[in-house]
Amino acid sequence: MTRRRREALAAYAFLAPDTIGLLVFVAIPMVLAFGVAFFKVDGFGNYQYVGLANYKLMAGDDQLWASLKVTAMYVVTFVPIAFVVSFALAMLVRNHFKGIGWVRSAFFLPNVVSLVVVGLIWQFLLVDKRGALSRLLAPLGLGDVSFLGTPSLALGTYVVISVWFLMGYQMLVFLAGLKDVPKELEDAASIDGAGPWQRFRYVIWPLLRPTSFFVVVNSTIGAVTGLQAFDLVFVLTKGGPARATSTVVLYIYEQAFTFNNMGYAAALTTVVVAILVVCTGLMFGFTRGGRFDED
Repeated sequence: MTRRRREALAAYAFLAPDTIGLLVFVAIPMVLAFGVAFFKVDGFGNYQYVGLANYKLMAGDDQLWASLKVTAMYVVTFVPIAFVVSFALAMLVRNHFKGIGWVRSAFFLPNVVSLVVVGLIWQFLLVDKRGALSRLLAPLGLGDVSFLGTPSLALGTYVVISVWFLMGYQMLVFLAGLKDVPKELEDAASIDGAGPWQRFRYVIWPLLRPTSFFVVVNSTIGAVTGLQAFDLVFVLTKGGPARATSTVVLYIYEQAFTFNNMGYAAALTTVVVAILVVCTGLMFGFTRGGRFDED
């Protein structure tokens, strides 16, 4: 056996577990969901073919459109805020100083904890009038504010907690991108008289565009279908108050496992996946895969 063949076999062996996992837990369920979407399924093994009825039902589903609106508001607030915060943290801990390992670990630590635990911790901190945050804000006259019980504040609170949870992971992604920025280019720009802002704008930022693109796409997909789109909101508010935090993933879960409307839930899933595919494709097309205006 040649060396090239051995290396190819080793590569296939490393790829096999992930490939099998994607097929079993992602690809096959997606195909089955598309098929189930054409049936009325009650969750008890009864299937009735209804054609496009599940898709037609979406047009008049006010709660679906409300959930899509909540999800859209969450995406357009969470993605840019998380991007800016994580990038700022990456720039802050980019250069070595005493204790930098501890600082990086502290920023990344929330991402290690289970989202269910994160939700329970923040729920404890934000308990009305008796939570730790309410007591801290009491001297400012904000002790009676219900961050999770007020419709106008619940979504914003959800966004803040999501940013706190994911900023460490995105910070590491940006740090990896910053490591690929040649130090020689920054030194050359500095010698030519470029200040910190000029070096960032003309040296660092252009080389970080592919990394930034990955963070934006990953954040967008995660905000719509990621764990924080269901686990966190389910523990914190269960979609309340007054459906103010009811994301589309939570709504799909309710249709499937609360109302036993599996066919409709499957149809909703296929539509959400299609929307994500289109949005991601448009982002790839307009930015040329994160290269933007590069030839």
